[in-house]
Amino acid sequence: MILKKLISFAAAAVMTAAAVYISPAELTMSASANTLEDKEFIVGFDAEFPPYGYKDDNGEYVGFDLDLAQEVCDRNGWTLKKQPIEWNSKDMELKNGTIDCLWNGFTMNGRESKYTWSVPYVDNSQVVIVKDNSGINELDDLAGKIVAVQADSSALAALTGEDATEENLALAESFKDLQQVGDYNSAFMNLDSGAVDAIAMDIGVASYEMNSRGGGFKMLDDHLSAEEYGVGFLLGNTELRDAVQNTLFDMLDDGTFEKIAKDWGLEESVCLSRDEVTENGNVSDSAVAKDKKPGFGEKFANISSQLLRGLLASALIFVLTIILSMPLGLLVMAGRMSKFAPLRWLIKLYISIARGTPLMLQLLVVFFGPYYLFNVHTPPNYRFAAVIIGFTLNYAAYFAEIYRSGIQAVPCGQYEAAEVLGYTRMQTNVKIIFPQMIKNIIPSVTNEVITLVKDTSLAFAVSFTEMFTLAKQIAAAQTTIMPLFIAGVFYYIFNFVVAFVMERIEKKLNYYR
Repeated sequence: MILKKLISFAAAAVMTAAAVYISPAELTMSASANTLEDKEFIVGFDAEFPPYGYKDDNGEYVGFDLDLAQEVCDRNGWTLKKQPIEWNSKDMELKNGTIDCLWNGFTMNGRESKYTWSVPYVDNSQVVIVKDNSGINELDDLAGKIVAVQADSSALAALTGEDATEENLALAESFKDLQQVGDYNSAFMNLDSGAVDAIAMDIGVASYEMNSRGGGFKMLDDHLSAEEYGVGFLLGNTELRDAVQNTLFDMLDDGTFEKIAKDWGLEESVCLSRDEVTENGNVSDSAVAKDKKPGFGEKFANISSQLLRGLLASALIFVLTIILSMPLGLLVMAGRMSKFAPLRWLIKLYISIARGTPLMLQLLVVFFGPYYLFNVHTPPNYRFAAVIIGFTLNYAAYFAEIYRSGIQAVPCGQYEAAEVLGYTRMQTNVKIIFPQMIKNIIPSVTNEVITLVKDTSLAFAVSFTEMFTLAKQIAAAQTTIMPLFIAGVFYYIFNFVVAFVMERIEKKLNYYR
């Protein structure tokens, strides 16, 4: 009887859900209408992309695009909400309705059918930046060099994308390595320290960055590609696009658009024109990709195979960190418990810094510190070494404190009994104290080891591509959240295996139970 009622209830729930189902298109239109009605215009932008959008010395988000958006809002009586986003997640932000548009030097070329676009308003090119004394003077000189690009950027697309020219594909093939970084500040830090030989990036951003950094860099004369910037809206959201676009045209007519461009030194790059409306500014309202999309199984298998490469990188970080940090933790613990006060306080300071600052910051210090602190140029393969050094130093501090707590949990009577039996100090530690310490600390060590599995994702801070970074890159390229979920499954399986092994070890040590 109960089972019958449950089945009836489930059926009613399904019918109710079907009755109130709203299609994604209807949700989009509803969101658009609500946005206009509520007069809140949410602009998604990369907060590290000057001069289009960034945080200034006063902690305010400013930039050419944000000034345009503010003027649009002022003229329409809207409230502007500046929403900095992780650029790799821009499509998910737009589809979820957490932002209304992408307005941040957003390249239209190659993305024409993925968004509803405004007309182009900036002509842009992809250029290459090198150090003045690099000896690199033209694109052909980049053969055998390490080049950095921002992840999911126009520069990356110009070198490796489906629409990349044969010349650019051949050029990318000639590089020793093409590394993806999270932002242009990291790219310039890599270039300045010698970790990379060149950066491929937007000309507007390149000019701003070079001027801000006071010299030492040069731009190659040859450009990788030419492109146009537009404001990208969710596909089909023409109502909001038209309102923004018509306001931009009004600003063009009365000279406001040109004035804002001059304020940011971009007057030579702007290209806003009413003539572009029917040519390349408006994607068809019903534009939908007509290519046959792979099924779920095929897509899952394809993404999983790509993530496996990143999983191997994550596993390597994990294994090497465990092998190096656990014995180092014993040495740190010995120093922490030393009777020599200067050594004890020095070790306490090290542990305090390691546990009190973010691991991401520590990785940056290990990677960039040799150059910025001591003017030492590190070799190209130092990136992975920096990851291992940073993780090892961080986890050694945690393991040292875990070891110390385990030793202090051993009753003092154990030492006294060993002394009565004639054991030396070394014999006491090895045969009596350490076995009990290990038994005491296994639960705490298990927690740290599981945390390490997840912390491997922080290697992206120094542009080392492990599984989660790779998942974000695939998610951005395919505009789907599936790679992140699959990466989550991989992490869970990884941690399940680790927890299982540690549990077996713990049971083996519980020999009195």
